[in-house]
Amino acid sequence: MTKPPFSSVILSVTILTLLSFILSSPFLTHALGSGSTLAIISATSTVCGVVSSQPTQSITCYRRPPLEENVTVQPNISFSSISGGSTFFCGLRSGGYAFLCWDTRNFKSQRVYINNTVVLQNLSVGDDQVCAIVNDTSNVNKTGTVKCWRGDGNISNQLPSEDDKYKSISSGFGFSCGILMESNRIKCWGNVTIARGIELGFGDMEMLSLEAGGLHVCGVNSSGLLVCRGDNKLGQLDVPPNNALEYSQLALGARHSCAIRKNNGSVVCWGGDGEYNVSEIQGVLFESIVSGSNFTCGLVSLDFSIMCWGPGWSNGSGTLPLGEVLPGPCVQSSCSECGLYPQSGTLCSGSGNICKPCGFNASKLTPLAPPPLPSAPPPSIVPKSSPSKELKTGLLVFAIVGSVGGFAGLCTIIYCLWTGVCFGKKKVHNSVQPTITRDGSNGGMTSNNSGLISRSSTIRRQSSRAMRRQRSGTSSKHADRAEEFSLAELAAATNNFSLENKIGAGSFGVVYRGKLRDGREVAIKRGETGQKMKKFQEKESAFDSELAFLSRLHHKHLVRLVGYCEDGDERLLVYDYMKNGALYDHLHDKNNIEKISSVINSWKMRIKIALDASRGIEYLHNYAVPSIIHRDIKSSNILLDANWTARVSDFGLSLMGPGSEQDYNYRPPKAAGTVGYIDPEYYGLNVLTAKSDVYGLGVVLLELLTGKRAIFKSGDNGGTPTSIVDFAVPKIMVNELGKILDARVGPPEPNEAEAVELVGYTAMHSVNLEGKDRPTMTDIVANLERALSLCDVSHGSISSGTISIVSD
Repeated sequence: MTKPPFSSVILSVTILTLLSFILSSPFLTHALGSGSTLAIISATSTVCGVVSSQPTQSITCYRRPPLEENVTVQPNISFSSISGGSTFFCGLRSGGYAFLCWDTRNFKSQRVYINNTVVLQNLSVGDDQVCAIVNDTSNVNKTGTVKCWRGDGNISNQLPSEDDKYKSISSGFGFSCGILMESNRIKCWGNVTIARGIELGFGDMEMLSLEAGGLHVCGVNSSGLLVCRGDNKLGQLDVPPNNALEYSQLALGARHSCAIRKNNGSVVCWGGDGEYNVSEIQGVLFESIVSGSNFTCGLVSLDFSIMCWGPGWSNGSGTLPLGEVLPGPCVQSSCSECGLYPQSGTLCSGSGNICKPCGFNASKLTPLAPPPLPSAPPPSIVPKSSPSKELKTGLLVFAIVGSVGGFAGLCTIIYCLWTGVCFGKKKVHNSVQPTITRDGSNGGMTSNNSGLISRSSTIRRQSSRAMRRQRSGTSSKHADRAEEFSLAELAAATNNFSLENKIGAGSFGVVYRGKLRDGREVAIKRGETGQKMKKFQEKESAFDSELAFLSRLHHKHLVRLVGYCEDGDERLLVYDYMKNGALYDHLHDKNNIEKISSVINSWKMRIKIALDASRGIEYLHNYAVPSIIHRDIKSSNILLDANWTARVSDFGLSLMGPGSEQDYNYRPPKAAGTVGYIDPEYYGLNVLTAKSDVYGLGVVLLELLTGKRAIFKSGDNGGTPTSIVDFAVPKIMVNELGKILDARVGPPEPNEAEAVELVGYTAMHSVNLEGKDRPTMTDIVANLERALSLCDVSHGSISSGTISIVSD
């Protein structure tokens, strides 16, 4: 057989590679039965979406007339995707560790699944079943397997084999199908007749994506062509003639199919006996589409509003009063691989980013040259290039590659000479990605293609004078940089470290307020200048720790590192100035203790501060790569900026987390922390896990509720020191929280009582003696988000909601 010309091979490989990037993106899975930020619940004619431009990516729903209404779905917490069935829909929590479902006839919620180590992805709802792909951080062999539930929330026995691993799945009426990891073939389960027929219809065809409708499935094959299999009573399989890459996102109903044209965002529909006329949406461009059984809705590119059409949507195709809906999930990532989605920061309101799919352009995308269609002549009779032309093409490719390599090498040499890095000269503090290995994650929610996160159980530090390199998984593609200041600059900024500029103390020294020459207000932490070797080594260790961690951490609820100074024995760190000081001072300082008018003397503000701090700690545990255990969570390390936003500070005692919370072979050098906040399990057994930070935050929650110090003296017991845990927990356990609440705040209003009660129960579980009995930081964030939302509007008894208190 005649070999295809060299240039054709290059073109074919390029096309297939780009197809793999473009068409396997999660943005291209928007259909009945697949997770998206938009969902349709057919039987109740309800449309739901994940709201945009809000710090919490909660869910809102719209029901069409005659029951026309907008419904704000509770609990008010963040979700990454939702998927709709016949009468209910489900939402996957941000991070994938839990999902909830709601019956749209009464919007009563039910938490179906929660597990901090076995997280889920690709949530897929059919008419009365729910499936998801497993990402088991404790057992890599289970990653890619599928779990399924019935519509009532009970485990389903209609499952694929545990030996099968899937890239993606989608569910229809009584069946589900998925693309196998190894072979890219379609495999289906559920209703035997339907599932087997669809599976046989695709045969050995390799697929890049698939979407399920009522009784049919469509997808893009490895050649980039759109194909459909299954029931075709109303022409739902009669795909319009298409070239490779012509159609991208699919939405399949019971009797019809729709797709978005990649080059301009317009929609085409087929099947349904001609009832799905798209003339009413002519000229409208869509980011994504999703179908119910008898109508389709789309996310409009212009303003992220929702439009619906089809025979099941009788009130026209106007814009729904649903508000803006996210075009994709907000994730804790810098999206350095493929860039940010346009308006990402605004759409996520600073609580994450929307990543642009690799190879996908949200605006116009020029289709690639298609490979030969089936009707084209076989390769043996296709005219081929002459040997001289083929040789020229090959030489051209190598010439281009060689030129690029040579240019890159030249640039490297110039940079090396200019910066002096090659000769050991230090310019700035750089942070780049370390080599990280581990077996499991500590409830982490960031995933790569394998679905696992790599973390280190040790810290590798270079000499204090050498360049330090580390970067978290959320930093940018380029190295993060902390400014290097001279000692003279910082002395001038603090009036030579005068006492009137002293504002506190940290893990390794005194903190001063300063003003840099460019006008920036900063806080400068200066290490103690004692000459004893042990004290110097401790100072050096704390300085290294803060510099290593904070130079790679970027989160609105962590104090930002501005720069540093190393000059002889002097070690200084420069931070953003927190105008409103430490939470401890507002709760316990003698000058503030009697101030009834203090800003923090409202239950809503105290819960907001607790939520801010918990989000910062959750970032350290779940999104920093490697994960970080703070080891000194206390109210004096929670600072308040000019807007009363709380930020976690002081990383002098922090360590990288062990492989997982269950790794009891991990032993830190020695127990460290502050009396009253130290985890008893850590202090007594020298067992450090992320749950040690949970204990410290639990004590802070009790401080916010009672107004008392972690260790206080009470006149009622003769001045004997009392732990706030021993004081408060017994009262909370017998439902007497109201007797110990801080009198400066006053009794909670009716709409605040449930919120304060929820904070109390969360604090009580957080200070359990054993770490395994404490909630994770993600659970705490979820509870505090709900508590804060309850401060605005009363939602009834606490027992009617879902409290995320679980043990591992």
